[in-house]
Order: sequence, then C-alpha cells, then structure tokens
Amino acid sequence: MSQVIDTLEAARSAAGRQAWRAAYDAYAGLDRDGLGAADLESFAESAWWRGKLDEAIELRERAYAAYSAGNDGRGAARVALTLSWDYSGKGAFAVSNGWMANAERLLADQPEAPEHARVALIHAVTALFAEGDLEKAESFFEQAFELGGRVRDRDVQTLALSGKGRLRIKEGRIDEGLALLDEATASATSGAVRAHARGLVYCITISACRDLGDYRRAAEWTEVANRWCDQLDVSGFPGACRIHRAEVLRMRGDWPAAEAQAMAACDELKEFERDITASGHYEIGEIRRRRGDFAGAEQAFRTADALGHDPQPGLALLRLAEGKVDAAVSAIRRSLADVRDPLRRLRRLPAQVEIAVAAGDLATARAALAEVETTVDSYRIGGRRAVAFDATVHVARGRIQLGEKDWNGAVTSLQHARDEWREVGAPYETAQARMLLGLAYRRRSDEHAGADELESALATFERLGAEPDAARVKELLGRVETRRTFLFTDIVDSTKLLETLGQEKWKRLLARHDEIVSERILEAGGEIVKKTGDGFFASFDNPKAAIDAAVAIQRSLADEIVAPDVRIGAHAGNAFRTDDDAADYGGQAVHVAARIGAAARGGEILVSAETLDGIGGAVRASEPRTEALKGIEQPVELVAIDWR
Repeated sequence: MSQVIDTLEAARSAAGRQAWRAAYDAYAGLDRDGLGAADLESFAESAWWRGKLDEAIELRERAYAAYSAGNDGRGAARVALTLSWDYSGKGAFAVSNGWMANAERLLADQPEAPEHARVALIHAVTALFAEGDLEKAESFFEQAFELGGRVRDRDVQTLALSGKGRLRIKEGRIDEGLALLDEATASATSGAVRAHARGLVYCITISACRDLGDYRRAAEWTEVANRWCDQLDVSGFPGACRIHRAEVLRMRGDWPAAEAQAMAACDELKEFERDITASGHYEIGEIRRRRGDFAGAEQAFRTADALGHDPQPGLALLRLAEGKVDAAVSAIRRSLADVRDPLRRLRRLPAQVEIAVAAGDLATARAALAEVETTVDSYRIGGRRAVAFDATVHVARGRIQLGEKDWNGAVTSLQHARDEWREVGAPYETAQARMLLGLAYRRRSDEHAGADELESALATFERLGAEPDAARVKELLGRVETRRTFLFTDIVDSTKLLETLGQEKWKRLLARHDEIVSERILEAGGEIVKKTGDGFFASFDNPKAAIDAAVAIQRSLADEIVAPDVRIGAHAGNAFRTDDDAADYGGQAVHVAARIGAAARGGEILVSAETLDGIGGAVRASEPRTEALKGIEQPVELVAIDWR
C-alpha cells in the first residue's frame, strides 16, 4: 500500500510541475479504476502530452463521469470543455459541440469561475476564425479577459489578449494588433501561463507575422518558441512549433531540415489537430515542388486537401511546372473564388499572376497585381510595406512587364525584387528574381548583365536542389535540352504575289504581315527565334500557347482587306540552344516542326497529333492523317486546327 501511495504522490508531484512524461509513467503504474476524478484528469493531461490522444480522451471521459458522480459541476464542466477541444481537433465537430453545450449547462448555475472565462474565450475564437464575425468576437474577447482577471486565470487572459491582437489585424489596425501579440507572447514566454496556452499564443503570433509578410518578427518568435519546445520532454502539441520552424528553414533555404521538421510535426500532430497537421503536409508539398519531386508534392498536397487544407496555390503551381497550363489556370481561379479574406487571397494572387502570364492572359495578371497592391497597402507595418510584400509586388509586376515586352520596366522591377528578397534572407525567392532579371536584361540586349544574373541564380538553385529552376536557367544559358513547342509560318506563293503586286505594294503587304504575325506570337507568350524568309520561327513554353498564337495569326490575317495566305506548322519536343546563337534552337523537334509547316496548305494550321496531348478539348482539330515528311524517318500523324 505504501508503494502505491508513494507512486501516486510522485505522479501528482510531476503533474504539478508539468513534468508530463514522469507523470504519465507514474500514473500508468497504478490501477486507473482506483483513481479519483482529479487524478484521472491529471493522468489524461499527461497522456495528451505524450501524444496518446485516444487514451487521454478515454481518461477524460472517466474523469467527467467521476466529477459528475461527486456532484462537482465545475470539475465536470472543465473536463467537458477540454473534451470539446479534443474532438474539435479530430474534426468531430458534432461531438465537440455536444461537449461544449454540456459544459455550458453545467456552469449555468455555478458561481463565476475560470471555466466561465474559458467558455467566453472559446466563443470568441469561434466567432473570429470560424464565423468571421469581428464584432461578436470582440465582445467575447473582452468578456473573457475581464472574467479571467476576476478569477485570476492568466491562461485565459493571455489568450484573450492574443486573440484581440489577431482581431485588430483583421480590422486593418496592424500596428495595434502586433503590439497586442507581442505583449501576449512576452507574457507567455515569462512562464506566467501553462504550457498549452503558451503554445497556442506562440502559434497565433507567428502565423499573424507570417501572414503580414513580417518574416523577421515571425522568425524571432519562432526561435523563442522552438527553444521552449525543445525543452519539453513530450510529444504531440510541440509539432505545431515544428511546422513554424519548417517554414523558417524553407525560407532560409535549408530544405532537407525543413522537410524533416514538417514530417516530424505531422507525425506528432496526426491525432491532435487536423488543421495544423494539414498545414504541415502542405509545407512538405511546397518543399518537394521546389525540388522537382512532383509525385511527392502531389501526394503531400492531396493529403493536406483530405485533412481540410486548401492545396492552393501549391497544387496550381505544380500543374504549371508540369506544363499543364489550363489545369493551373482553372485550379487557381477556383481557389480564389472560394476565398474572401484579403490575407488568404494574398497568398494565392502572386501565383495567379505567374500562371496568367504563362497562359498569355495579361488582363487577368494585371487585375491580380492590382489586388495584391491594394491588399499590401492595407496591411502596412509602421506605415511601410513589409519588405517581403514589396518584393512580391515587384516580382509580379516584373513578370507582367516581361509579358508586355517592357524590358526596361521589367529590369527596374526585378532589380528591386532581387534586392528585397535578399534583404529578407530568402535565397530561393532571390534566385527566382535573378532568373527573371537575367531574362529581362537579355531581352533588352544586355547579354553580359543577363548572363551574370542567370549564373548567380543557377548557383543558388543548384545549392538548394531546386532542379526544375536549375534546368530552366541551364536552358537559358544554352547548356541543356529542353522541351518546347516550335512553330513555323510561311507565306504561300510569295513569288507569284510579288510578280502580281509589284515591289512597292509587296513591301507594304509584307511589312503588315510581319507586324501581325510577330505581335500575335509575342501576345501569346512566344519567343520569335528568327525570321525565315517570308515567315517566322517561334518557340513557346507549351503547346496551348503555340496553338493560340497560330489561331490568332490566321484570324488577324483573315480580317485584313488584303493579306497573303499563310501556312503554319507546330510540333512539341526536346531541343537545345545552339552554341553559336543562344537565341536559336536545334534538334529533331525543330526539324519536324519545319517539315510540318512545309506540309501545310495555305490558311491551314497543321500540328503533330502528339503535340495536342494534355490540352484535350481546348482546341478543335480534324481527324488525324498520317504523312511522310521529308528527312523524317518515321511517318508523322498530323491534325489540322479549326481556327475559323
């Protein structure tokens, strides 16, 4: 008997010190059927911190029954509130609501106590994050803070202060909100609150700073939170801190460590909190996407989606990296249609700019940029834009300026973006800005400056393991084969036209033809490789853009009073930059595209059937026909595009 008493006292002592591993080990050596309500509650808490959520729930339900049997309404209500939290984290919202209602009924006739403050706090959090009712949330946060003060519950007061800070940010009162968050987090750090409340305060503060683009402040509080987490000899809830650590590590360029932290977090949190676990899987997806592990990224994004986290913009950007432009456009559009919160939209809009530019939809890209700027200006810190937000704006603007052929404007915007991301300490984002800047310099005919930026970007991408971006830069530097869609245009019977019209009229007709064809190619996001006699050789990132350009060319020429008949051929495949001219391409795919163009008739757009793979019903095409092309060993299956 004395040994049992000693073990029980050891368990109670450890629980009182929040030494949860020691508490659990001691309680586990006792007969739980002989434990009272308070010990069952402490045993449950220790199991929770050991990552044993199902056991914790079972013990809490036993504790609830024991408190109820002893007519301890406050004790039963306290456990009911904790069970409501447990089931909410598991996504069992009906069960959670049932325990919440149970707690409120039990407290209805009780004198004012900490449990009443907790009820007000839960209502405030629900109003703020689930319902978006800021006025209701404000009222409940005030009530929780005042009640917490009267009943001397520092946990509730600190969480209410933190919640009010998040509320102020949603209202656009940024500086006031951040000041409240700093105050609450400093209070939590001082040790005045218990571990669970402390962890929640850290999460709220770090998430808010990240949403506002204040990565410096987010990183500072993340360091503090992680020192605390590392001191806890427990499992489970500290996983939330690991996810924040993973985000910081990813931003700083340590991707292996970031993925390891995120995976550990998901393992610790999988039974605790669906939302936070889902965000961990999303973070894993983002890391893998950047590394070029597309299958792994897809799996992580799908897992996040299954747990209730919107997989965008990561999944849309994955589709873009795979060359599925239409799928990327649809995905990001659907995601934005479902989101109203400005800061949540801000996390998606830069991706929409990138995707829209790739699709040649500059109007949508400009609209997205305008919303980005409006939102960024609405969430200034100390009267200034966050550096990361400013960099985001400059990258988006630079992408659009590249699409508009405003080379000087693109250089200016992307220089700002490069310098700002470097100030933030984000090597991947800096390298992306440098890659785009190198392209802008080249388009402005500043080859040396362009090469310098591209070489710097390549060194960073290779160090990080960003294989898709490294391959893109190597392509721009002429070092690797790349998959492109090539398009050839040619005027039919140009010699006869010259004889019929005469030299002066022919020159005017040819100049107008050149203007139309070159404009349509560039508007679709293509690159004019070179003039080929009476036609053009162009290159595109994807088949859809090439087909759009071809259709636009034929329709524009058809609208002219007098215009020559033009034949167009297109084919997608691997090619390489030629050594003698970094702007030119060579390889089998180029030869096939040229031969297809030569096989087309006047007014026809002829495309290899395989080129249309992946764009499905986006274009109307004839039934396939097989032709032997000069110089090509195997016959090629061709289709004609219906452009009229």
